[in-house]
Amino acid sequence: MEFTFLAVLLMVPLIYFVVTVGQIQGASFGVVGAADQAAKVFVVQNDPASARTAAEQSVIVALADYGHAPEQATVEISCDQENCLAAGASVTVTVHLDVPLPMVPFGDTLKLSASRLSASATQTVGRYR
Repeated sequence: MEFTFLAVLLMVPLIYFVVTVGQIQGASFGVVGAADQAAKVFVVQNDPASARTAAEQSVIVALADYGHAPEQATVEISCDQENCLAAGASVTVTVHLDVPLPMVPFGDTLKLSASRLSASATQTVGRYR
């Protein structure tokens, strides 16, 4: 009886910890992929407005592949030149993602997160497009 009680008492937090670490690891893959894809998408567009929209959409799609909602992410785009789409300009896309705690009731309402992850990717606008 004591063994069963102690096993449950010790195993439940351990299993929850492993699930949480798995969520964070999966989200880290998603954030890196989303930032890289958004930077690649941004530099091939023709105007800055459509480039920003396309980059944000690619982040949403990439994070959805890993099971994360668009509300959990923010996207920052910066350039080293005034004209972001000029040949030779470097565009940096940074994606921030709040990873929620798994299996928490009312987690969306309480805004509890296991971690906040960030990833950046930089692409250079090509001379020939």
